[in-house]
Parts: sequence; C-alpha cells; structure tokens
Amino acid sequence: MERTASEYFGNRAREYDSLIRRCVPRYDEMLERLVLYLPAEAASVVDLGTGTGNCALLLAERYAGAGLTCVDAAQEMLDVTRARLGARAARTEFRCARFEDLRLPPRSVQLVTSCISLHHVVDKAALYAALFDALEPGGWLVFADQMAGATEHAHGVNWSAWQDFCRAEGNCSAEELQSLLDHARAHDHYTSVPEHLALLAAAGFEELDCVWRNWIWGIVSARRPR
Repeated sequence: MERTASEYFGNRAREYDSLIRRCVPRYDEMLERLVLYLPAEAASVVDLGTGTGNCALLLAERYAGAGLTCVDAAQEMLDVTRARLGARAARTEFRCARFEDLRLPPRSVQLVTSCISLHHVVDKAALYAALFDALEPGGWLVFADQMAGATEHAHGVNWSAWQDFCRAEGNCSAEELQSLLDHARAHDHYTSVPEHLALLAAAGFEELDCVWRNWIWGIVSARRPR
C-alpha cells in the first residue's frame, strides 16, 4: 500500500486514463459539464490535481491566451501532462505540491478548477479559505469531486452503484476494484454537497451551486464576490 495518494497515482500515471474511464461512470460527460459551467473568460487559471491533463487540455483550448498553472503532488502525472500539452507547455507553469502546501499570491487568479482531487484533502475549510484569498474579486472556483451522500442511506446507494459499475464486464478487474477500495480507505475524505456549500460560504464564497451529480460524483461552483 502506497503511503500517500500521490504515490498511488504516481505509480499509475501511464495507466490512469484507461483506469479512470473504467472506474468512473460518465467521466467524459463530467469533464464536459465542468467546462460548461466555467466562466467565458479567464486570464489566469489554476488546475488542482491536474493528473494526466484531461482537464488541463480542455482549459488550454478554452483559455488559449491565459496563464495556466497545473498543480499535482505526483511528478509523474505532471510529466504526462507536460507532454500532452505540447507547445502549450512552454506557457504553462507546473507545480509539484500538495494542495495544503500550495502558496498562491493574494488576488492573483481568476479561476481555480479541480477534477476528482479535493477529496484527498482533510481540512477543506483551510483550503477553501486559501483559495478564496488567491482568487481575484469575481473569480470562480469550479470543481468535480467524489462526494459523500448527505444521508447514510443515500451514500450507501451511491457507493453500491459505483461498485456495481466497476464490476461490470469490461470495466475493473477484482484486483483493480480492491486496490481502489483500499486506496479510498487509506486516503479519501469525502464531504457531502451540503457540507461543501457550508464550508465555501464560511470562507466567503457566494453563488454556490451543485450543477451536476451522478452517484458519488458531483460538480460544485462558487464565486468570490466582486
């Protein structure tokens, strides 16, 4: 068992794109919806947990002239993203860091995104406060993540449905599913949508919404007041 989430994903960087689509139902739809709810323009964008660059590639296309920063705790993931971005990588900053250790200048960013990464953070209140300070007035935080159900019953239904999807023919092997479950027990810290919204509101964010939901996954958007 890898000691950290970054070790787990770093060791799987080359197989990640195959695995993520076999263990996350409607993954590509989730990415498309995440981009759909982003602001039309942004001059500075930070992608937290950039992984192999699936979201970063869409951000680079949507905000061609923006300053893009890709953050991941696994250098192996950043290396894959750098290669996939091609010429755009020369105008992209790559930072190997845990979100909890990331330091962004105050009011320096117009948009922060993340896709299936924030559930590795224990103290989300501190993270949201830091991101609020880093955003310019009117800036957006939009992220997709694994969410706890708001009730024990709802979470149980969602959790079972996810495992059924993983077990379906052509998706995950028994060994892969067990590895995912072991990883979740060791490294994941799920937060329900109501809890996310409360923590974001406490940090000062407004215009809070859960704009998409499918079982344990959801997309949340929040804006720093102008």
